[in-house]
Amino acid sequence: MSLSTFGQLMTVPSTSPCHEPSERTRAAGAGRYLLRFESLFHSGRGLSFPCDARGQVVMDHLSEQARENYLFARAVVGHEYATPVVQCCDD
Repeated sequence: MSLSTFGQLMTVPSTSPCHEPSERTRAAGAGRYLLRFESLFHSGRGLSFPCDARGQVVMDHLSEQARENYLFARAVVGHEYATPVVQCCDD
């Protein structure tokens, strides 16, 4: 299975606004942006992951479940999810 080069991210609910980043996320320079994988089949549903401005975060900061969700979303881009988009979370 070939994975894209978007980076490594953490899952947050798709209906959640940008959340306050953890100390580890803040130290990695991530959390002000979300990488959004929009579902191709369920309008308004998808997966979002805190990231930097380029769509990258450190996988070491993910829980096991978040890492699995992220890797799944990347693997099924074009089949289950649209190409991810970086969204700014600044107020």
